[in-house]
Amino acid sequence: MKISYNWLKEYLDLPLSIEEISVMLTDTGLEIEGIEKVESVKGGLNGIVIGEVKHCEQHPNAEKLSITKVDVGSGEELQIVCGAPNVAAGQKVPVATIGAVLYSGDESFTIKKSKLRGELSQGMICAEDELGLGTSHDGIMVLDAKAEIGKPAREYFGITDDYVLEIGLTPNRTDAMSHLGVARDLLAAYKHKNPETADIQVSYPKVDDFAVDNEKLDILVEVEDTEACPRYSGLTISGVKVDESPEWIKKRLNAIGLRPLNNIVDITNYVLWETGYPLHAFDAKEITGGKVIVKKSPKGTKFTTLDDVERELSGNDLMICNTEAPMCIGGVFGGIKSGVTEKTSRIFLESACFDPATIRKTARAHNLQTDASFRFERGIDPEGVIYALKRAAMLIKKIAGGEISSQIKDSYPNPKDKAEITLNISKFNKLTGKDIPVNESLNILKNLDFEIKEIEKDKEYLLTTPGYRVDVTRPADVYEEILRIYGYNSIETDHHIHSAINHAKKPDDENLRYQLSSFLSANSFYEIMNNSLTKGAFFTKNNLAAEEEVVKVYNPLSSDLDILRPGLLAGGLESLRYNINRKSANLSFFEFGKTYHLNQAKADANEPLKKYSEEMHLALFMSGNKFEESWKNEERSFDFFDLKVMVHKIISRLSLDNRKIKSDNLKTPCFQQAMTYSLNNKCIVNFGQVNSQILDAAEIKQEVYFADFHWGNVLELLNINDKQFEGIPKFPEVRRDLSMLIPAHVTYEQIRELAFKSERNILKDMGLFDIYQDEKIGKDKKSYAVKFILQDKNKTLTDKIIDKTMKRLVHAFRQNLGAELR
Repeated sequence: MKISYNWLKEYLDLPLSIEEISVMLTDTGLEIEGIEKVESVKGGLNGIVIGEVKHCEQHPNAEKLSITKVDVGSGEELQIVCGAPNVAAGQKVPVATIGAVLYSGDESFTIKKSKLRGELSQGMICAEDELGLGTSHDGIMVLDAKAEIGKPAREYFGITDDYVLEIGLTPNRTDAMSHLGVARDLLAAYKHKNPETADIQVSYPKVDDFAVDNEKLDILVEVEDTEACPRYSGLTISGVKVDESPEWIKKRLNAIGLRPLNNIVDITNYVLWETGYPLHAFDAKEITGGKVIVKKSPKGTKFTTLDDVERELSGNDLMICNTEAPMCIGGVFGGIKSGVTEKTSRIFLESACFDPATIRKTARAHNLQTDASFRFERGIDPEGVIYALKRAAMLIKKIAGGEISSQIKDSYPNPKDKAEITLNISKFNKLTGKDIPVNESLNILKNLDFEIKEIEKDKEYLLTTPGYRVDVTRPADVYEEILRIYGYNSIETDHHIHSAINHAKKPDDENLRYQLSSFLSANSFYEIMNNSLTKGAFFTKNNLAAEEEVVKVYNPLSSDLDILRPGLLAGGLESLRYNINRKSANLSFFEFGKTYHLNQAKADANEPLKKYSEEMHLALFMSGNKFEESWKNEERSFDFFDLKVMVHKIISRLSLDNRKIKSDNLKTPCFQQAMTYSLNNKCIVNFGQVNSQILDAAEIKQEVYFADFHWGNVLELLNINDKQFEGIPKFPEVRRDLSMLIPAHVTYEQIRELAFKSERNILKDMGLFDIYQDEKIGKDKKSYAVKFILQDKNKTLTDKIIDKTMKRLVHAFRQNLGAELR
């Protein structure tokens, strides 16, 4: 939210710099995320002064140029060559002196001493467009004859700089969504630090002079749904002239990033950002039947909003209607037919309080986020509705003319009582860890507009909250109010060391994830964190999840965020696509994240019982080239085996590789080719190449390899005592190689499993280092070259033992796998 420094000073002018205000607001909970300097005129007219043309004659070498002598109050007249047709002696003009910078859009140029057609020019007499004060370039600006020579143009034209504070509001602080709201907090903080300034108050705009001029335009108000609209008020103004707003309003709106439209609309926006109360102006001639009706229109009703988009109403949308049709989506967005235009002469001005839940559902359903809905969704004080209405009406009458032509119509059947909360000082001091003086706490609450009544009980007080603090409903909220003004930094830190022996759960999930994240980062993987909300259509259309198994979100923000993710694949593909589209195509990602599932079970024959579950997963993604193109390495893409290597490294890191892990081929819609590893009938990981149809749906045109670890199963399978440490072997290891011709269907895993089954004592490790297939050896055959590492921990191996071991292995391969030595 943006707040103008100059605008804020209209209500509370404290002797504080913008930096001091920034710190003070941040300490109170209104965190300042940035400060931006705003110039109403670019450059601020620095270096521009008021001058008087003392002499003017035609340039001897140019028919359309004049040579002037200009007094700018420096004691010496400047010679300036001017090309304007209207320049003449005796004129008061704005003069850009040497060194001044003039702007034209994003371009700028500096005034320098120069010669034009052989004559010296020591400045520039300016037109209004050259100064950024208008669009005219017909000639130089001729100022009032009373203008003071030498006066800075900045002062003459009333140019002022402004600063805009960007405030990061928490959702509960609807009271601070205005300049007056921020001024209230700033004053409370300032009074706390400067108790002697107790008499300073926020200067609220006066509405005491509000008066009805006549009752020529009486429009009735009828609220059918008082739950969705607790309070609705309005009045009419006739004889208005819709035109541009005065400069002071345009400056205020421009400063906070709002584009001025016309005086009526600008005034409603001005009052919104002043008071925090949204208002809406209707063209009164569109209110047929002389009545405004607040109700919910039937489902399927078509309605065109101000952005010229036809929307279909849900049946739960609160609408502001005339006797024939809807005119506005209440508290959210106006309609195109009833809006104020340059032809409007009579208006109906609305000020209301709407139910937050109703507005929130409507805004989400129609994907409309407006300044009005932003405030109504969080709740506003119904007691301030009439004040905002009077304030806006008086401004309209002052700026746009006209007469207030009806009494205020106010529907408020169930006035809201202010919340009452008991403050227990003892509990407060115990919570804060510091005995804050009672008077100091009570003064803070008084400065925040709380009414205080002492209770007979010791150190207890009955508080009545201000109506605009709709978020303060319990003692904890009051404690927070005191502390944010008192200053969290003023609560001293206890310098004693407190410790306790704590039993740590084994395995430690958080520590294990941290270690594995560090391991993956060291292996050139980048961690990603994706939204748990995702697009349901991606999973259901690609058969990645059944529609009845996904956890759907009620009232989703958009169709792309309508379910809780049943898997990590979609988020990872989005991250890959984002980077690939930005010319970063060689990617290795990992993500720890939860997946969400809906399991349908039946409690009895008639009633289904929904059970939600969430599971932690670890996902790996590899795509693009493994090696960048260079003189040393050939360019090579990631393949299935690169992913498999990383899977094995993770399994080894988790100390699961010393167990009997079962591997199988996997066929699912997710993968083109894949494997699954399991242990004790629990799936550890599924991994493989992502199906090309899924990649097409994700708009990715390169291969992607994906591994999905079931982290919950991994934790269950981990045994923290599995790790064993051994000394460095005293005796050397021996390598022997075998080249075997085997049937094409035999896998290396079968060879490895059979080898360790046949030799348990001295076979330490083995590996496949060559594969050969050719028609010469037969289509149903392939050649494997396998290395075997042998080692005895207790003695040096002899050739006899080695040969005997290799013969036993060869025999096993022949008998069980049909292998032949080459």
